[in-house]
Amino acid sequence: MIRVALADDQTLVRQGIRRLLELAADLQVVAEAADGEEALAMLRRERPDVALLDVRMPKRSGLDVLRELGALAPPTILLTTFDEDAVVLEAVRLGARGFLLKDVSLEQLTDGVRAVARGESLIRPAITERVLRGLQSNPRAFDALDRPDALTPRELEVLRLMAGGYSNREIAEALGTAEGTVKNQASAVLSKLGVRDRTRAVLKALELGWL
Repeated sequence: MIRVALADDQTLVRQGIRRLLELAADLQVVAEAADGEEALAMLRRERPDVALLDVRMPKRSGLDVLRELGALAPPTILLTTFDEDAVVLEAVRLGARGFLLKDVSLEQLTDGVRAVARGESLIRPAITERVLRGLQSNPRAFDALDRPDALTPRELEVLRLMAGGYSNREIAEALGTAEGTVKNQASAVLSKLGVRDRTRAVLKALELGWL
């Protein structure tokens, strides 16, 4: 069972997301919060497997919550409208694992929570153009190699599918290979780029013009 904590100041949105999550047999909403301070206390108390945080909340924003918790923050998905490049970049720097729109479908929501719980990142093509513009106008705000090693053609294929938010299993199916092989290739991509997760790998690849 994946334990999820949810924070959003809009009651109808929060209740709607909770109802969607509760339709999945393997997901359990263990706590809710209506503002950033409640969210901070909730995450410290519950230690969920995954946190869903609204970017903009009273008292403290989702970014403030991540900043305060630091390394103690659980794997986190931010609920956003992707209307500010700087927010996306700052969220990545603070360790956010992904982003979801508030009008997300049941399948996208549950698949996203499961992916983040597995240690994967949730990057969708919808944000890549805006993030690329942000990277061009703002200095990189996370650790990565300035001159990474070149990727093999297959590693580049894996990276492109990672940018689409696909899991290792889905990438393996798309490429006709074993999931374990994809896992090794994804690890090689992270190592060559000098980043610690898929989100940063995609952003670094965008910065380099590889995507």
